[in-house]
Amino acid sequence: MLGEIKGLNEECGIFGVWGHSEAAQLTYYGLHALQHRGQEGAGIVTTDGEHMKLAKGHGLINEVFSQERLDGMTGHSSIGHVRYATSGDGSYENIQPLMFRSQTGGLALAHNGNLVNAQALKNQLEGQGSILQTTSDTEVVAHLIKRAPHLPIDEAIMDALTMVKGAYAFLMMTEDQMFVANDPRGLRPLSLGYLGDSWVVSSETCAFDVIGATYERDIRPGELLVIDNDGVKSKRYSAPIQRTLCSMEYVYFSRPDSNLDGKNVHASRKRMGKSLAKEAPVEADVVTGVPDSSISAAIGYAEQAGLPYELGLIKNRYVGRTFIQPSQELREQGVKMKLSAVRGIVEGKRVVMVDDSIVRGTTSRRIVQLLKEAGAKEVHVRIASPPIQNPCYYGIDTSTSGELIAANNSVKEIEEQIGADSLAYLTPEGLNDAIYQGEDDLNHGGCMACFTGNYPTEIYPNTIPPYEKA
Repeated sequence: MLGEIKGLNEECGIFGVWGHSEAAQLTYYGLHALQHRGQEGAGIVTTDGEHMKLAKGHGLINEVFSQERLDGMTGHSSIGHVRYATSGDGSYENIQPLMFRSQTGGLALAHNGNLVNAQALKNQLEGQGSILQTTSDTEVVAHLIKRAPHLPIDEAIMDALTMVKGAYAFLMMTEDQMFVANDPRGLRPLSLGYLGDSWVVSSETCAFDVIGATYERDIRPGELLVIDNDGVKSKRYSAPIQRTLCSMEYVYFSRPDSNLDGKNVHASRKRMGKSLAKEAPVEADVVTGVPDSSISAAIGYAEQAGLPYELGLIKNRYVGRTFIQPSQELREQGVKMKLSAVRGIVEGKRVVMVDDSIVRGTTSRRIVQLLKEAGAKEVHVRIASPPIQNPCYYGIDTSTSGELIAANNSVKEIEEQIGADSLAYLTPEGLNDAIYQGEDDLNHGGCMACFTGNYPTEIYPNTIPPYEKA
């Protein structure tokens, strides 16, 4: 994905294994499959039933873990995390899993999402004498759990989860148990699978395929799973609520080979492209997609429009995260280091460029410019999602309206700013129908708050900026 140049990033991926002699190695491979969800830090905690070990660091999973380091992570169970940070500092302390030791035992936590009332809870905890060591909202949950040492750990976790608001998928582990929780609306994806006699948990099902595990089911909204040597027990800490999985998981964040709620991401994106072609047709010669997340939608658009799909844009896969940009001019034209237009495909052609979203508009403008410099006669931009007009408070790094081009400009104004010959977006109705295929109406589908402004939970905007989303 082009998260580095698109300016839109998901926060984290989590993966866990219970009851396998090579738990750390499997977690490493699972996190590698989830690397697209976070590239700034990675960590793994293991347990052998009596002792827990933590290893973490900045960078990609293969930069943090050598074979020697993995060999030292002994134990039959583990949880892991890949991280993308948005605000606060990128300190080592904030890299997850977070691990805490106390007289009642150890506790490790890995979290994907954002707690919208984290600052209020932090103020409350510090007023009662807690000393927090990180700027991560995840630590708040650990303090809430450990505040009730008289309760069994599963009950303490359920009590803590009733106090937090927002979007969260949690993996927690003690020396002898693993706990898996999804928020009451299921805003973030989380799935359960098995590998022989072992249990595995992942943000996305693509990680199961990598390690040869079998998908069992999604973790239900408001559900807590307790996994130990006796198996899996399901508990409910919240009354059932209609699931509102983040629609951007289908649009952009998840890998195309993952299934969310039983729906394949690639197939969903193709349907988005087909819906877009019906809603916004245009006379053109060729269709191309912005790699990688927009290719499925572009194929769908081309099929519906009866136009050829071509690789008009090629991604350079060998430009690393730390690529040195030697001048201001090159920094401003950084997209050229990531993408190249194929002159032999687009020259003299009317091109439909399909992308998944426009956040700030900078990248779209540069891609249109690339295509025109390569000789495209016309560039018609088609976006396989509605305009992003509202901040996300649930774990995506768009926390203010000021940075969103669609919140401050009309479609025609955006069209002019990016230099497109025409611009059109998929409607919310078209997106919802492409994902759910008539299963749910617009009010009962996925979360579309960034498009519609209808937030599925209570929001505490003034408490969010100081906190780092996990």
